[in-house]
Amino acid sequence: MADEPEIFWTAEANRNLDQIILYLKTEWTVKEIQKFIQKLNKAVLLISKRPELFRLTNHKDQLRKCVLSKHTSIFYKETNSKIYIVSLFDNRQDPKKMEH
Repeated sequence: MADEPEIFWTAEANRNLDQIILYLKTEWTVKEIQKFIQKLNKAVLLISKRPELFRLTNHKDQLRKCVLSKHTSIFYKETNSKIYIVSLFDNRQDPKKMEH
């Protein structure tokens, strides 16, 4: 079996995650934050094992979308056996914001 691709987080994805955690700290309990992080880690692991599992978006950069929750989606792409987590997107925003 081939090695799983390495996962890299873009600066934007890291900013998105920081913003989400900051928001969760103001609105939710530590337990709920931990549940979110566990769910995120499981999704990233699944992406690393089967990057083609989630559908391609209409975005020009061959992004794939993994819906993490009703509030958050993970956008990522696979390039040269590497996976780049491009952004964590708030599903309540205008989807056209992803087309920048």
